[in-house]
Amino acid sequence: MLDILFLGTGASIPSRTRSLPCVAVRNDSDITVFDCGEGAQKQFMISPFSFMKVSSIFITHFHGDHILGLPGLLQTMGMSGRKRSLKICGPPGIERSTEFLLAACERSFVKKDEDPLKELEFPLEVVEMNPEDTVEVKGGKVLAFRTEHGLESLGYKFIQDDVQGRFDKEKALSLGLRPSDFSKIQNGETVKNVSPDMIIGAARPGHSIVYTGDTIPCEGISEVSMNADVLIHESTYSEKDAKLARENLHSTATDAAKVALSSNVRKLVLIHVSNRYDDLSELEKEASAIFENTTLAHDMMMLSISRSEVRVRSADE
Repeated sequence: MLDILFLGTGASIPSRTRSLPCVAVRNDSDITVFDCGEGAQKQFMISPFSFMKVSSIFITHFHGDHILGLPGLLQTMGMSGRKRSLKICGPPGIERSTEFLLAACERSFVKKDEDPLKELEFPLEVVEMNPEDTVEVKGGKVLAFRTEHGLESLGYKFIQDDVQGRFDKEKALSLGLRPSDFSKIQNGETVKNVSPDMIIGAARPGHSIVYTGDTIPCEGISEVSMNADVLIHESTYSEKDAKLARENLHSTATDAAKVALSSNVRKLVLIHVSNRYDDLSELEKEASAIFENTTLAHDMMMLSISRSEVRVRSADE
């Protein structure tokens, strides 16, 4: 199972009800973050997810609403006693941007000519990515793909590792195994002449999640999203403002729905919605008319992905 927590779902500027873009994917106990808008550290603090369990942060592009939460979150991690390393990944320029942000925020602690990346209390690995590059994360990998937003920008696909096949408990007992033997079998050991393949079914493909970041509709997003469990697509504008969307290199809810339909995804989630709309349900209705299984995200909404369903729930459940 994978859990997706929407820590921030607004666009450009925060509102009373929406923080800026930040989405966390929990795979077992490990957390991968996509974008880090202002206020991300506070959103983590009021959520059920621990920022100390974040192992990787993927930035889509360098507009402030997607990256300005980074120095505060990193400093909070350090002051909270973090020692294990953290990966920060993004388009070319991510290392320079991270250095600049940390130097600006920690100038009183950084000696002249000293590397600001070394001033944290934990190791920081910065990885510059190009389309089709992948980065390994615990229990999976993240694939970068090209987007179009007027500057260096990427979208990301989280691909969970294949999941171990079903364990046939009844058959295990019939072959003379005891419950105390089960963990050994599941770890690949042969016990009492019973090998794992005798009682564990074939591995099952892991789940996948696509996060577009900010982009106009462009070639390749549908392809990378094909058969994904969840497509998290920016939907800054309603279709009635399509001209404005094109001028600002953003997508409409209708654009997002068309990608979901062509990609055969299980679930579409709209994110990065403009404050110009008083009734955001209109964007959800607009997209749902094209792709029925659509949800407009709100802060602290959680999705749980399993074989049987993609379920929307509250973060405090």
